[in-house]
Amino acid sequence: MMSKVFSLFRRNEQLTAKPTATLAVDMHSHLLPAIDDGVQSYDESIGIIKQFVEAGYKKLITTPHIMGDFYQNTPEIIMDRLDKLNDIVKQLQLPIEIAAAAEYYLDESFMARLSKKETLLSFGGSKKYVLFETSYMNASPFLNQAIFMMQSQGYKPVLAHPERYIYLFENHEKLFEIREKGCLFQTNISALSGYYSRPSKIIAEKLIDQNLVSFLGSDCHNEKQFAAVKDTFRTNYFHKALKLNLLNNSIL
Repeated sequence: MMSKVFSLFRRNEQLTAKPTATLAVDMHSHLLPAIDDGVQSYDESIGIIKQFVEAGYKKLITTPHIMGDFYQNTPEIIMDRLDKLNDIVKQLQLPIEIAAAAEYYLDESFMARLSKKETLLSFGGSKKYVLFETSYMNASPFLNQAIFMMQSQGYKPVLAHPERYIYLFENHEKLFEIREKGCLFQTNISALSGYYSRPSKIIAEKLIDQNLVSFLGSDCHNEKQFAAVKDTFRTNYFHKALKLNLLNNSIL
């Protein structure tokens, strides 16, 4: 595995960082190989990480899916992949920090974790941000309870890409209700260029207009998605978002 990586990414290859008025920290991606629907090899992961470096990022917090029926990842699996990836990053002398948390799917297995008070994979050190998502199609009956239980256990819940949930497309008021419960929002950068859909773009812009976004994330699964993120760096709404009181750089 290591020889294959070095065949593609030689240690003496030069990297030129190109700051693009972007963020220093990305806190949502799927860059640990072959444990979810993200990258499937270390070569693929390193190729994308190099592009993050070139775009000016200093830290990536990658967040593999944990989903009861599909991606039954554990902290041990995730940290093992992270250690191996960091070994390669260090050997290639890439100037970036790689950490890991998780993107939890709000299902019965997640509620069971909360009921048992299992330690969740969080980011931000003592701030204990927990990234979670719901079904794209249907509102979760567990949402309010999950937010309360996370908060009662000292976590700060962060809802991933609220602009992508179809059940919220015609229910913008629900977004305000969720935010008022103390749940933070993370918007996908490429949603601002219409990468997902026009309704997603409209909601992402609305969230920015209303100063409801706490984090911007790449949600990068592959090189195609990172290309869409880079395209979004040129949009007006991306630069408008950078003027918000975002929390990304506070977790550097």
